Amino acid sequence: MPKFLIRILGIALFLSGMLWTLQGLGLVMWPAESFMLGEREWATYGLIAAGAGLLLIWLTRNRGQKD
Repeated sequence: MPKFLIRILGIALFLSGMLWTLQGLGLVMWPAESFMLGEREWATYGLIAAGAGLLLIWLTRNRGQKD
C-alpha cells in the first residue's frame, strides 16, 4: 500500500478517534442521536484509535529520503 494512502488512513483514524474521545467525555454532543455521547468507554476507544492514527502518520513520515 502506498505511503500516502497509509497516511490518509492515519489522518482519518486520528480525527475520528478524537471525535469519539470528545463525544465520550461529553464535550461534543453531536450528533444528538449518537450512542457514544457521555460514555467514558468511547473516550478510551477514541484515544486508542487516535494513537493508532498517529502511529500510522509517524511511520509514513519523510525522513529526508526520496521515494
